[in-house]
Amino acid sequence: MRYVEAMLQIRSNSPMTDPPADYCPVESENWFKVTEGYDAGKMMFYADFQVGDKSPDATILFVHGNPENSYTYRHIREHLAASGQSFRIIAPDHIGFGLSDQADFEMAEMHHAANLLQLVRHLNLQDIFLVVHDWGGPIGIGALLEEPDRVRGLCVLNSSVFPMPSEGPTYKNFPFPWAPWHLTPKLIPDSLWGGVAAALVPSDFDPTKIGAFLPAISKGLWRYGRGDINAQQPEYVWSQAFASKANVRSSKQFVRQTANWGVGLPYTDKKHGPQDNRPFYVELQAKLSKAWGIAGANIPGCLHFGKWDPLAKNSVIAQWHTALPRLARHTTLYDQTGHFVEEQKGPEISRSIIETICTSSS
Repeated sequence: MRYVEAMLQIRSNSPMTDPPADYCPVESENWFKVTEGYDAGKMMFYADFQVGDKSPDATILFVHGNPENSYTYRHIREHLAASGQSFRIIAPDHIGFGLSDQADFEMAEMHHAANLLQLVRHLNLQDIFLVVHDWGGPIGIGALLEEPDRVRGLCVLNSSVFPMPSEGPTYKNFPFPWAPWHLTPKLIPDSLWGGVAAALVPSDFDPTKIGAFLPAISKGLWRYGRGDINAQQPEYVWSQAFASKANVRSSKQFVRQTANWGVGLPYTDKKHGPQDNRPFYVELQAKLSKAWGIAGANIPGCLHFGKWDPLAKNSVIAQWHTALPRLARHTTLYDQTGHFVEEQKGPEISRSIIETICTSSS
């Protein structure tokens, strides 16, 4: 029995009972007990390991989004390990995802940010190079802006913390006006949500092309419904978390939020009552430039965006450049690449992270 499998029997009620051998480096598995908030008492998984033989040049903190987990960063971490540079790497799974405990309410980014900040404080992480994707942007940046001096650099992968500009594609009309992403929770039953994750996360197709999108989604739903996804396939990692109905409901809440990306969407949770993440975004947006822009630490950073995604449109990129001008020096947009850019461009992103860390050290 692998070390992680033995630990899982003790530490977590994750529905992922047979993680792949490369989920994380052997004996890097750790669990943190959340001590505050709605998730107090829950076990949050994180990998903690070093690449390279020298004293680490930085601590790289990977913060994932939805419907994924820390495994989505495996390609980047592999190239970091092969680079010859030395880094400490921390890669947590949010509650309700991956190897962490199952969710027991419909969580939003503010809840995950509060959990992440507890982990950062528990480990007393300093000299952080923060890497965020998708909802990992609001989660990671929202958490670390509470203690911004811990961060020395930032890498953003198809994410935003700003209100989505209304022109062009948004998650209210993408991928199709008649089937926008934010309505997906109504269109796909809970029992098949794992098939959505299995189809979308490793995708390399243009989601706006019906001839590519519908067959890929249909295949994912069909395979998941038949139980035709096993632990030897990467799709298993994305789909297995959603064998839990509670995890599905929490994941779907993220998707509903996409209609109001960067603004927030009040909702009522059955367990905890009214929830309102609008103040979370107001505070985050007020702090960002002051803490990390020209008026603050003026941290270096990089942007890597797949262009088959509303988050990659010029107006979103401009929001990042205005808030954090140093990001404009290292912005890369990829043709023929979608939202899960880290799945397709691991070597390029890894090289950019190393270059940016070296820049921050000079």
